[in-house]
Amino acid sequence: MPFGLTSAPAIFMDYMNIIFRPYLDSFVIVFIDDILIYSRSPGEHEKHLRTVLQVLKDKEFYAKLFKCSFWLKEVHFLGHVISEHGVAVDPSKVEAVLKWERHNSVTEIRSL
Repeated sequence: MPFGLTSAPAIFMDYMNIIFRPYLDSFVIVFIDDILIYSRSPGEHEKHLRTVLQVLKDKEFYAKLFKCSFWLKEVHFLGHVISEHGVAVDPSKVEAVLKWERHNSVTEIRSL
């Protein structure tokens, strides 16, 4: 890496956005090394999945099968829950905010 490993995630994400550009916001979302594929029907999803896997193969990227999840009805992704019902905030994130203790001084609020 030109500037050491500190720029590696940004460069990798940029490259992933380049190789998936034709499909971004159509049926693919990429965040660093996470690829989310979404579709309206199982048949369409199969086509999208094959397309994404072919792009990875063509660019010589390899996914570890144990890190992959296929055909999910609900996905937790970047603090959201995505399902056939739409996109919602992850309840565990809301719960963490609700459990914050109340701050009583200006110094405590600034440290937050």
